[in-house]
Order: sequence, then structure tokens, then C-alpha cells
Amino acid sequence: MHMTVIGTGYLGATHSACMAELGHEVLGVDVDSAKIDSLKSGVVPFFEPGLPEVLNRNLESGRLNFTTDYGEAAEFANVHFLGVGTPQRRGSYAADLTFVRAVIEDLVPLMKGNHTIFGKSTVPVGTAAQLQELADSLAGPDTNVEIAWNPEFLREGYAVTDTITPDRIVLGVNGGDSRAEEIAREVYAIPLSQETPFLVTDLPTAELVKVSANAFLATKISFINAVSEVCEAAGGDVTALADAIGYDDRIGRKFLGAGLGFGGGCLPKDIRAFMARAGELGADRALTFLREVDAVNMRRRERAVQLTRKLCGGDLLGHRVTVLGAAFKPNSDDVRDSPALSVAGSLSLAGAEVSVYDPQAMDNARKVFPTLNYSPTVEDALTGADVVVLATEWQQFRDLDPATTGELVRRRVIIDGRNVLPVDQWQAAGWDIQALGRNL
Repeated sequence: MHMTVIGTGYLGATHSACMAELGHEVLGVDVDSAKIDSLKSGVVPFFEPGLPEVLNRNLESGRLNFTTDYGEAAEFANVHFLGVGTPQRRGSYAADLTFVRAVIEDLVPLMKGNHTIFGKSTVPVGTAAQLQELADSLAGPDTNVEIAWNPEFLREGYAVTDTITPDRIVLGVNGGDSRAEEIAREVYAIPLSQETPFLVTDLPTAELVKVSANAFLATKISFINAVSEVCEAAGGDVTALADAIGYDDRIGRKFLGAGLGFGGGCLPKDIRAFMARAGELGADRALTFLREVDAVNMRRRERAVQLTRKLCGGDLLGHRVTVLGAAFKPNSDDVRDSPALSVAGSLSLAGAEVSVYDPQAMDNARKVFPTLNYSPTVEDALTGADVVVLATEWQQFRDLDPATTGELVRRRVIIDGRNVLPVDQWQAAGWDIQALGRNL
């Protein structure tokens, strides 16, 4: 099939390359010429394992190209995927739909014939219906534009796999004379042939699926972190507790990793936008618990700073602290709402001399906190440290040798902010190892 993908950020660039990998002819579209030039030259402007290889393979095959010209997009295909950003609105919890509406306003007047736009961006429920009204008002004579919703479920670090072999495909349609399902089945013919579940719903349900999934995952993470606060007070061990309750198949062990909490460009933004939209619909009481989910998550960062201060004798001034990690999660260079970078910044503001190292996120981190010290290697970051904080669970950090690491630091004191280090090995090497939710 011929298709366009509007927006070439994390979602759009991944979707463009992976649709070409599935055999389609794809044109990625963005108003940012620098981003388009980068992708056309085979350079992914963010870190995502496996994506550069898929991008270059399909550029070379001729199945994938990029443009800034909406007119070219309207002529190239009658199937379009909308994947622009929906950031948190300034001064509000609500999502900013400026970029989503701009796509419809700029693209639809250029269309001729029958077109289908599949929304992939995470939007407040009711957006698709509003965009359908907008598209109808802008479409020319003898032009029909159908808005359907096909939410994405990408995990940063696994986005290529999640696009090519998704665990489910959800499609929201308006009903009536809709061609969206027929087209979607052709688009996703390969994963559907591998028995990927395909769920067809109404538009509001499809819009609610992604935010509901993210709200549930955020709640699960904050639940175990709330319990970790009780474990600290009572002398319990939250990791052993999580293992025990995780054997219950109604609960499961995934997302019960107590520590610094969640961050990134999705979970924090999405649960806040979900609350805001529920309020607009008069159902604000239904999601008030998400305020506490958000609050628990933010408290974990404060707790890490408090623990570091305690380990420095109550005063951070004049102490060197190494923060291992800047990305919000491993296998990503995304520092949006990153717990690791938040902790590093707070420690610096409290007077500590902070040294940060991350395998991929250093450049992005510098843009957010330019005043922090960024080390070229993990060894340089560790040298002379009074306290080490493991804040992002990169495999490189998990594999650190306690004895070798101990020769670099001034004091063998480490906070395992993700509960991933083998405690016995670090203690045997003479380390004072501390962790959130555990009394070690």
C-alpha cells in the first residue's frame, strides 16, 4: 500500500520505517526540515535500538522517503497515519492538541477523492469526533475524509518489535459506511496473519484504551512504591514482598519494581491529561486516585535526595555525588520527566557537586540541566565520589564490578535507586549499599 505518516518524532519515525519494513510504500511528513533531512540521510535523531537498521534498509530499497510538503503527501496516498505530539498544555493538566488540529487544517484542503486518516497520537476522548467535524468542514467537493483511531502501544527500547509484531491492534471507527477496518486489515496483514488480536471498537473506546493502559501501569508502579514507604518504616523488604505477591497471576510481577518511579513522555503526561478530560466530562471523581498515583511517584525522587543527604552526614554541600543515569529508562535517550535527571538536579541545587553519566542521554540531559557535570565515561564519573546513586538501570551499571568500582570512589556508599544490584556482592566488597523500600 501507499501511505503517509504525519509527524516524524519518536512515534512517527518508528511507524514510518516499520510500515516500510512490512512492505508498504511510505512517505514520512514533518514541518521540521532538519528532522526530515536527518531521516532522509539515514540518521535517527533519537536513540532506539534496531531502528537505524530498519530505516536505512528501507531508504535503500526505495520503499521509504520523507518530505515537508503536505501537497506531496496528499497526492502520494489515500491512507494517512497521524503521529504528532500531544504535550501537556502550559498551565494545565490537559493535552495540547495544537499539532493534531494543524495536521487536519493543513492536509485536508489539499486532498481529493476518498482518504482515511488513522490517528495514532494519544489524545483526550472525543478528539476523533472533533477532528471528523473539522475535516468535513475543510474537505473540498467530491472529497471524503474518514477519521479512525489506531492507538500506539510502543515501549521505548522495544518500539521496532512492538510495531512489527504488536501484542494487539486496536481500531476505533465511526460506524456506518466505514472503510477503515478493511484498510487497516490490509495495512497490518502480516501481523494479523500471525494471529495478533485485532479489536474493532467505537471511537471513544479506542481513544480511551491507551490512556487507560498507561494509567493502570502508573498505578501499579506507584502502588509498590507506596508499599515501599511502609516497608522502610516497618523494616520490611519491598523486593521480597513484590516477588511474593507477583506469584499471584491476578497481580503478576511486571511493573512491581520499587524505586525512583516512572517518568518519560507518556505516563506522567497521559495520567494528568486523563484526569483533566474526566473533569471536563463531569466524571472527575472517577479518577481522583490518579492524583495520589502522581504524588507517590514524585515522592520517590524526594526520598532519594533525602537518603543521599543523610549518607553525607546531613549536609550535601561540599560532597561529590555520582548519578548513574539520565534517561528515564534504559535503552533510551529520553530525559522527559526523568526521575534520574530530577534527582541529579535536586542534589546539585542542594549544594552537592554532581557528576552524571549515561550511555545515551548525555546530550539531551545537557539541554535540560546545563549546569551539571557530565562525565565522558562511567569511570570518570565515579572517581572521587562520596555517594553513588544508581538512577537508571542500564545493563552497564548493573554489571559494574563492586571491587573495581570501589577503587575509584572516595567512599564506598551507593544507593540502588532501582533495586537491581546484587546486594550480597556489593556488601562483600565493603560497600554500604542502600535501597528504596529496603532496610539493608
